[in-house]
Amino acid sequence: MQPSRSLLPLLAGAFSAGLAALAMTLPATAQVPAGPPAIPVVVSPAERGPVPLEIAANGNVAAEATVSVRSRVDGQIQKVHVREGQRVERGQVLFTLDSRMAQAQLAQQEAQLARDKALAVRARADATRYAALRGEGFAAAQRLEQAQADAAAAEATVRAMEALISQTRLTLDYATIRAELDGRLGALPITEGNLVRAGDSTPLATITQTDPIQVQFAVPERWLPEVKAAMAQGAPPVTAHPPGDRHPPVRGALVFVDSQVDTTSGTVQLKARFANPENVLWPGQYVNVVLVPRVEPDALSVPVQAVQTGSEGSRYVYVVDAENRARRHGVTMRRVVGGRAVLEAEIAAGDKVVIEGTQLLSDGARVAERPGRAAAPPRPPQS
Repeated sequence: MQPSRSLLPLLAGAFSAGLAALAMTLPATAQVPAGPPAIPVVVSPAERGPVPLEIAANGNVAAEATVSVRSRVDGQIQKVHVREGQRVERGQVLFTLDSRMAQAQLAQQEAQLARDKALAVRARADATRYAALRGEGFAAAQRLEQAQADAAAAEATVRAMEALISQTRLTLDYATIRAELDGRLGALPITEGNLVRAGDSTPLATITQTDPIQVQFAVPERWLPEVKAAMAQGAPPVTAHPPGDRHPPVRGALVFVDSQVDTTSGTVQLKARFANPENVLWPGQYVNVVLVPRVEPDALSVPVQAVQTGSEGSRYVYVVDAENRARRHGVTMRRVVGGRAVLEAEIAAGDKVVIEGTQLLSDGARVAERPGRAAAPPRPPQS
């Protein structure tokens, strides 16, 4: 039996009222479905510009020159003019030996020289007189030859005595021991009053040159082409910094590349020279070395914290697009310089890369930028 047409409007109205009542009982969140909230992130722009190629290594400081001070004559140390560890200059007096015996010998030799010169003058006068009185007889010629020989012998005696006096004066000069180069003294094992000899094996002191100074270090042989190309253009810059030292890195230049590669370690030995007036570098000290063979003029770089590593070791970054969504981009990281990673990637300068909040992101996730610490700018190229 079908309902009559007069009941249809009543049934429709009752159904609508029921739907309205049901809607009123449902929670408000179920009425309009919403998407996941945006993930807060900190971003920094990718940049293009000059970035130095840095080769990091470990090195040791070495003095360019070291002199062991020894006496060249025998004598007793009369005076020590310096202290242990003192900085000395070339020509500065270090020790004075007792030279009274040499001075007495010099006085005796000078008196002998005066007598020999007087005898030489007499002999020359005799030779001149016999030459003027020379006759044709055999006896006169023999007497002249004898006078000339005596004059020559007297002059030779004078020259021999002059040489002996020069030797004695040199001995007196050796009695004053001076520094042979600018540098710093080590320990002084011998004090005043001790007798020293020319053949002693123990040095009186050691002088180590500290300014300029060298740093020896080794780099893998794969960097050898870069190093050779840089040396062909001039001495490339090198910085050295002792670990934990509060001074800024010391700047120098590469001066030596070894003629062969060490086959046992696969490295090549290098040396750099540094000005060291403040003695920041000390002989034998361990230092961190950075060699800059060249500057890459147009490198793409991002803050190093933006680069993420996937499960298979692949590298990627998240770039925020115009719709505030994070897009994953695979990258190849070539090196890290001054807190920034140099990349090979399809990223343009100015693209916003995520540096904080990446652990919650996925490709296409909505993000909301929030302020954070400014990313470290790329370091200027070293010259």
